[in-house]
Amino acid sequence: MIERYTRPAMGALWTLRRRLETWLEVELAVCEAWTRLGVIDAQSMDEIRRKADFDLERVLEIEEQTRHDVIAFLTAVEEKVGPAARFIHLGCTSSDIVDTANALLLTRAGGMILEGFDALLATLKKKALEHKGRLCMGRTHGVHAEPTSFGLKLAGFYAEFLRHRERFALAVEGVRVGKISGAVGTYTALTPELESASLALLGLAVDPVSTQIIQRDRYAAYFTALAVAAGGVERLCVELRHLQRTEVLEVEEGFAKGQKGSSAMPHKKNPISAENMSGLARLLRGNALAALENMALWHERDISHSSVERVIMPDSTILMDYMLARLNGLLADLRVIPENMDRNLMASYGLFFSQRVLLALVEEAGMPRQAAYERVQTLAMQSWTEKRPFPDLVRQDAFMQERLGQERLNTIFDPAAFLRYEDAIFERVFG
Repeated sequence: MIERYTRPAMGALWTLRRRLETWLEVELAVCEAWTRLGVIDAQSMDEIRRKADFDLERVLEIEEQTRHDVIAFLTAVEEKVGPAARFIHLGCTSSDIVDTANALLLTRAGGMILEGFDALLATLKKKALEHKGRLCMGRTHGVHAEPTSFGLKLAGFYAEFLRHRERFALAVEGVRVGKISGAVGTYTALTPELESASLALLGLAVDPVSTQIIQRDRYAAYFTALAVAAGGVERLCVELRHLQRTEVLEVEEGFAKGQKGSSAMPHKKNPISAENMSGLARLLRGNALAALENMALWHERDISHSSVERVIMPDSTILMDYMLARLNGLLADLRVIPENMDRNLMASYGLFFSQRVLLALVEEAGMPRQAAYERVQTLAMQSWTEKRPFPDLVRQDAFMQERLGQERLNTIFDPAAFLRYEDAIFERVFG
């Protein structure tokens, strides 16, 4: 992933050096397990522990000749260790090391991403509680519907991101699995005991049935969980983008001193963070499709998945790490504009009270629903056409006065009624 979207800690996890260091971590765990089983003598194991290392440039130099990255890595390590290196990679095949190292890398990346979810959830909760009771217009099809609160909007996103976190946490556990089972998973030169001991040292579970590789449904679940979460990021960003339109302007992204919005128009303040994340979500969805395509490999293994994973493993985790941090920053600095929320509420002349009038006619005045609907709709269309407040037209209508009375109409047109169950919803979400 390009540096622009790479945060330091996550980027450091996916360097070539770190990848090879993780391979070495796996090789050493296998050696430790062989030592416990009496296959490697204590003196050789001590030599391996002290000398096991590699020179990255030397690995790349050897790979130019061998065209095999694991063999190049092992050769470079052998040059450092000396005679005791004969025990390194004993009985293993390349995928034993690569797939087990992948489990470590994906699990560690997953831990960072889960921390990002936690930080975002804390901000969403804080903002939801802060804006609880802040009435604003709810929209369906982009058109005024009925009022909600800005706190309820954010509570909904909190509940969604809690689900995204839970899904991804399960996916992380799904890839926390290694295999040290040999060429096609039958332990020809290894043992299940050796595998269990090696993986226990690494904090990984044993894949119950591996072939030459860990099956890629585990990876597909991981990258799909990231893609679904990216969809949640985009959904929130699309909402914020709409709310920042000049004609709406109920919220506004933070705008730093010295920041510029347009090379041509000095007045511009654009929703660039929300737009950025909407775009990056597309990459994560595409990478998830690639992970799904990687599931169907030939027989016990081919390597059509390998080239794909060299790209999507770092790129997807780096992007999600970046997106969660940037979204958290956007929300933390978000400017909420209550006066514009109030202005927009009344921009449709109080038509959002129409359902309350309709239900009162049906439930209290005993009117058939369709007849009541037509009566209310006539006044609503008049309000919209003549740009007159809908509550005034209803109050002035003799039929409405007769059926409902002035006192009941006053309670119908109380905006607080739209939030009478806000506390109950918050209790369900936050406890």
